[in-house]
Amino acid sequence: MNLEKHSDHAALVGRLFYSSLFVLYGYFKLMGLAGTTAYMTKQGLPAPAASAVLAGVIELGGGLLMLVGYQTRLVALGLGIYVLIAALIAHTNFADGNQLSHFMKNMAIVGGSLAFVASGAGAYSLEGRRT
Repeated sequence: MNLEKHSDHAALVGRLFYSSLFVLYGYFKLMGLAGTTAYMTKQGLPAPAASAVLAGVIELGGGLLMLVGYQTRLVALGLGIYVLIAALIAHTNFADGNQLSHFMKNMAIVGGSLAFVASGAGAYSLEGRRT
């Protein structure tokens, strides 16, 4: 079976699913800034209001860039690092099964990020249009 011929379609669908997480939650963070700031305060982050805005901008902006396939490898690397840091800040109480589940979900997202770092955006992207 030759799956290579479907790689551009798979990259497009992968980008749609991957980016939807970041666009949706970045939007939620920015629209619910008071709640996001309270959560950042609970996590002990410095400058929680600025951290909340920064998190929302990173997620929404990075998600939109992934959606259209612009600077995909670099954006995916940045989002992967961001998700890894978020997991280490918020989900390291492994005795709590819920926290372990969130940590492992974040590690799966990091894996997806690395797959985009390796493969790029595919033909159906802004990058693909330039080549």
